[in-house]
Parts: sequence; C-alpha cells; structure tokens
Amino acid sequence: MSPADSLDPVTAIAAADSAAALAHFQASLRFETDCSDVFAACTTGKPAFVLLDVRSPALYLQAHIAGAINLPHGKIVASKLVDYPDDTLFVTYCAGPHCNGATRGAIRLAQLGRPVKVMIGGVTGWLDEGFELMSGNA
Repeated sequence: MSPADSLDPVTAIAAADSAAALAHFQASLRFETDCSDVFAACTTGKPAFVLLDVRSPALYLQAHIAGAINLPHGKIVASKLVDYPDDTLFVTYCAGPHCNGATRGAIRLAQLGRPVKVMIGGVTGWLDEGFELMSGNA
C-alpha cells in the first residue's frame, strides 16, 4: 500500500527528502525566532535586536516583555524608525499564536527595507515558557 492510499493523515502526503527539509527548516529560522531564544538574548544585557511589542499601548502598559518597545503594527512607518540604523534587526511580537499582529508588523518593517523576525508564541508563548512580564511604561 502506498502512503497516498493510507488512512493515516500524517503519511498520506510523503515527507520531503532530507535536503528539501533541511533547506525549509533553515529558511524558517531566517523569518522567526522563539521566546526562549529571545529570553536568552535579553539576559546577555544587550541583545543584537530591537524587540517590538506591536500591540496597542493599553495592552503594552498592562503587561509586556522587559526591554520591549511599544510600536503598534499599524503605526510602523519610516519616521518612527529614524533613530535606528538601517541594518537594525527588529523582532516583533503580539498576543500569541491566535494573533497576526506580529506578522503584520513584520510585513510593515520588511516593506520599509528593515531586517525583521517574528517571535513565535507572543505573550502567550512567553508565559508558557515561565518567563515574567512587566507592567507600566518601562
């Protein structure tokens, strides 16, 4: 019986060969990072990226990742980025996997020619990892 004849939805479509899988998974890390890697980078003292909380100012004030800058995705424009060198890497995050704000922010940054990655998981993932949030405007 071929995988296509299988009732198993996992094997109904054959897996990619190893070379294609390697290329795909390596490429995915060019576009995204995760909460654990962001946390590790932030604990070094000066991460090599700017962490952008792209949610509303009200949600940011309620709880956000320490060191994150609040810039809602709809307000990402060139004039808001003039203080950052053109090669500054931005990492966007939003509420979590149920929210596309981080992707919307990443699109806006990419349209402005800025390097960008999305932190998968957002606030939900951050809390799931056991990391703390802070409140207020700090």
